[in-house]
Amino acid sequence: MDSVRSSAARSAASTKIVVAGGFGVGKTTLVGSVSEIVPLRTEALVTNESEGVDDLEAVPSKSTTTVAMDFGRITLGEDLILYLFGTPGQKRFWFMWDDLCRGAIGAVVLVDTARLDEAFAPLDYFEAKGLPFIVAVNTFEGNRRYALDDVRAALAIPADVPMIEVDARDRESAKEALIRITEYSLTHLDRSAAVAR
Repeated sequence: MDSVRSSAARSAASTKIVVAGGFGVGKTTLVGSVSEIVPLRTEALVTNESEGVDDLEAVPSKSTTTVAMDFGRITLGEDLILYLFGTPGQKRFWFMWDDLCRGAIGAVVLVDTARLDEAFAPLDYFEAKGLPFIVAVNTFEGNRRYALDDVRAALAIPADVPMIEVDARDRESAKEALIRITEYSLTHLDRSAAVAR
């Protein structure tokens, strides 16, 4: 049998990243701003039925909400494709997080400094799950800016967990967050492989 050299480009590896956080922190916006395909969104209108269930006070202009997930895709370089899964933010839909996180190499946890108290539950979730994550402070227009060290201290984030500022509306900023979690997750995988030897 003769062998012929293939000039075809090597196939790209693909992996899964979760974009998580509380209600209205910018998950859908981040996935939509960076996705190279039209993102799949499972949104429903925010109605009077959510009064008393969802805290809309901090996000009064929010008219829709994710009820299952957001899905997008971005190619990083010639050999890596990231599939993005945005989680629903309302607590009543958090039962879906386990399924959305299955097979993910890491997570970007979005945080709104105007509502830091809502960041604890998502952070606790990923710490308990043992899934590598970074904390991305979304720079909402009109919000007071805080030093990342102050936010880290307020949320009791371990020193080894990367923390960055992100503008979820900006493609390059969102892309930086995805690059950061990919690098951090790969470092974790290398460490785990070294320990297993």
